[in-house]
Amino acid sequence: MDVRTLCLGVLSLGDASGYEIKKRLEDVFSHFYDASFGSIYPALSRLQDEGLVHCETEAQAKRPDKKVYSLTVDGRLTLVTELNNLPGRDRVRSEFLVAMCFADLLPAGTVGEMIDRRIDEHRTHVAELTDKECGGTAAQRFVAGYGRALYEAAANYLEENRYLVESEALLAQVGSDRAASGE
Repeated sequence: MDVRTLCLGVLSLGDASGYEIKKRLEDVFSHFYDASFGSIYPALSRLQDEGLVHCETEAQAKRPDKKVYSLTVDGRLTLVTELNNLPGRDRVRSEFLVAMCFADLLPAGTVGEMIDRRIDEHRTHVAELTDKECGGTAAQRFVAGYGRALYEAAANYLEENRYLVESEALLAQVGSDRAASGE
């Protein structure tokens, strides 16, 4: 799914400025999709050129004019068409997992610290998403619950299996220490 479709989705919930679209994306999608202002505004411009959104300019006191976007009938049809396509597979991009692939090159303490930090982040996300499961639409509660389950599973996995990469880092460190001392 692209930023263009996400913008259409947000606008299906009501008219919004580019800034408001970004805030809604952060509120609803931040745990599983990232969209920057640098991608939202070009997407809105293309959607407007294609007649899928309409833009009104609202004057504001002591501030630049505000552009408010609304979904057109064609925009709603395009959104529904896009949503009817079977989603592609989920993609995970993780600097943490790259670091864990090379845990044997890192000090054991650093590996442990990385894992502790990641567990803390996951537990924080679990708490945030648990709160979101109490409000919003049934679909939003479903998405929050799904996200919570993923973060819980990841934190549990890290807690139960951290020894795999920590022991590898320790063994590599011991081997390196022995080689340096000439043993």
